[in-house]
Amino acid sequence: VILYDIPGRTGIPIQFETILRAAKHPNVVAIKDAKGDFAQVSRVLNETDLLYFSGDDSNVLPHIAIGATGLIGVTANIAPKAYRELVDATNANDFHSALKVHNALEPLVRATMTHVPGTVAAKYILHGLGQINSPRVRLPLVGPEESEAARIEADIDKVGTVPGLNFENFRPDRNAAAGGALPKVAGTTR
Repeated sequence: VILYDIPGRTGIPIQFETILRAAKHPNVVAIKDAKGDFAQVSRVLNETDLLYFSGDDSNVLPHIAIGATGLIGVTANIAPKAYRELVDATNANDFHSALKVHNALEPLVRATMTHVPGTVAAKYILHGLGQINSPRVRLPLVGPEESEAARIEADIDKVGTVPGLNFENFRPDRNAAAGGALPKVAGTTR
């Protein structure tokens, strides 16, 4: 079991004492942190054997720098090579290279995580890159509205050189992303 501490979605953080109690259970092996309380990260790393994963795409570098195992992030689905380089550089204490990748990723993280739910933006971006066949998402999620898509695209325009990623042929399709549910397919549960 991986604990997921994301007060932005749940409304409350997992308290440190709760993490300590949960860490004693043999099936709890890790925590994914989207809270950004780095003092607590250090305490958990010092006082438990839990694996620690950054769950906040904008905080991967500081999480890894203080001892996190890795990341579980939305933007990493778009730029896996860049995140691999960031993690490897940080683990090698090459903070200059890690910071360079971190800064290069910032507009992409903003495009993905700011305007609509990250999964919606990720599918919109991946479809625009030709990486997936459809940007459509399942209900209760819906595709970006016109103004949201415009903001995602404006942030994408600010993306420079990101390892393993090329936006030269980025072709977003606002019409394909509109709406919510995937069409009903006979013989499936969707």
